[in-house]
Amino acid sequence: DTSLAEANSFSPSLPISPSSMINQYKFEDEPELKDLFITVDDPESHITAIETFITYRVVTKTSRGEFDSCEYEVRRRYQDFLWLKSKLEEAHPTLIIPPLPEKFIMKGMVERFSDEFIETRRKALHKFLNRIADHPTLTFNEDFKIFLTAQAWELSSHKKQGPGLLSRMGQTVRAVASSVRGGVKNRPEMFTEMNDYMETFSHKINVLDKIAHRIYKEEREYFNEMKEYGPIHTLWSASEEDIADSLKGVASCIDKCCKATEKRMAGLSESLLPIIHEYVLYSEILMGVLKRRDQIQSELDSKVDALANKKADKDLFSEEIGKLEDKVECANNALKADWDRWKQNMRYDMRSAFTSVADNNLHYYEECLATWETFLASQTEDHHREEDSEDRP
Repeated sequence: DTSLAEANSFSPSLPISPSSMINQYKFEDEPELKDLFITVDDPESHITAIETFITYRVVTKTSRGEFDSCEYEVRRRYQDFLWLKSKLEEAHPTLIIPPLPEKFIMKGMVERFSDEFIETRRKALHKFLNRIADHPTLTFNEDFKIFLTAQAWELSSHKKQGPGLLSRMGQTVRAVASSVRGGVKNRPEMFTEMNDYMETFSHKINVLDKIAHRIYKEEREYFNEMKEYGPIHTLWSASEEDIADSLKGVASCIDKCCKATEKRMAGLSESLLPIIHEYVLYSEILMGVLKRRDQIQSELDSKVDALANKKADKDLFSEEIGKLEDKVECANNALKADWDRWKQNMRYDMRSAFTSVADNNLHYYEECLATWETFLASQTEDHHREEDSEDRP
């Protein structure tokens, strides 16, 4: 049991800023000897008669002996990342595979193939690969190695060797059927608690995601109105000689606050929204992992019941039950290790995201307050000078 837990244990260090370059990586409690570095960059558009798609350059640097070279450079499209994720889920059904950004995006946020959308996706793909690279089990997956090293034609050939659509559909049908049959009789209390935790977490993180997007949308609307508000005062000053300087001062303050608002919006879109939405996707992944664990448990339970009812050959069933017991124990240990690691990193990511937002808000309000205080001070000085000049004989 101990060896299984150790084999599936995790380092708490994960890349938080996907836009960081390789030589800037520095995480809390990071192992001194990191031997696999991956960067996703240089998005490139491809237009064919059939479709339009984006490929990304994936650069890998490593000192591992199982790699034939110390550096690789390949181009991958989104479908290739989807293939890798499905292969990892197939090979490790009870490990928590990092989420990929959705293929389709929310309407009203960004346009598909816009620079903003492409950059957002690039960061997410970068984080996806580096989370896998930092995972002590997934990082040594053979399909992951092929993804990082194979040229396009080699990867295409390898993908054709995988399970077909019918096989994947069969797995999905079995998983759904297992979940429909109801709760697992002999599910350990720990996994019931995990399931309850994830149901609550999923609800709360989805609410946070909706609120965060609504705040960002309102902030953008406010910013757009502010951009129109400042120039109005400048135009007004042209027809009001007596208060022209004051009106120009107001316009300048509005312009500075507008720029500060833009910075705050950038902070929300870079530090908060991606993290919250990533954990929305994580909640879906974890619910799926728990269902797959329950499916393995259900298979064991049904065999034990059949043996108890003497519906089959005792020796044959005893052998199958032994194998299933080992399978359940391996699944349980893998999930336990991943669960502890996931909760630790979730809390670290959330704390970092909300701390960053708090810092950005403080800086924003201090900057705006200083701008208006400076303007008011200048107006007070002008007023005193005017009074002094009127009092002189």
